[in-house]
Amino acid sequence: MPTTDDYGQGVQIASKTDAPNAEKLAKDIVNAIAQRSILRFASASARGATLTGATAPVEGMLTWLQDVNRLDLWDGTTWVAVSVGRSSWTTITPESPWTQNGNNNGTFQYRLLNISGEESLQFRGALGRASYPTSPAGSYVVNNTALPSSVRPSTLRTVLIPCSDTSSERIALKLDVKTDGYLEVFGFSSTAKPPWIGFNGVTVSL
Repeated sequence: MPTTDDYGQGVQIASKTDAPNAEKLAKDIVNAIAQRSILRFASASARGATLTGATAPVEGMLTWLQDVNRLDLWDGTTWVAVSVGRSSWTTITPESPWTQNGNNNGTFQYRLLNISGEESLQFRGALGRASYPTSPAGSYVVNNTALPSSVRPSTLRTVLIPCSDTSSERIALKLDVKTDGYLEVFGFSSTAKPPWIGFNGVTVSL
């Protein structure tokens, strides 16, 4: 009669009275430990094709998807992202006449994050501007090229961003992160011509 491991994880261990079977002994231990470790798959589709029937996912199982560099947890009903491996920053090319490193706050960049199982887009850095028309437009698109489709929100996301109080009657502007990948900033006027606008810490849900 097999016994279980001392850690309460349900790993079956053969007893001395069980019929000798080295293959079954090894397989029972390996399979039990494997499903309690982090399983690696090329993609979500590869995972779905493998974890079926007797090897269907169980609550608490962790997998790593190599194509998106993501750790997922099976919560008993669905796979929930635990983290996103890709945390490197990507520089956003500003639309002229905006320039990088406004107010020495660094280069305007974005990265993909995962917060509590939800993918999010985070920004950092700032943009500068040397001059405005006498009567500036109320809004400006600040990125020269649309963000990739993988980091575009499913619906419009509107947040506040800081700006200089020099040459500006306001210290915050409205940023629209649009579904087409463009970033449009609102709030400019003849009395709101800030020499820099900032994005540090700005995060929106995708």
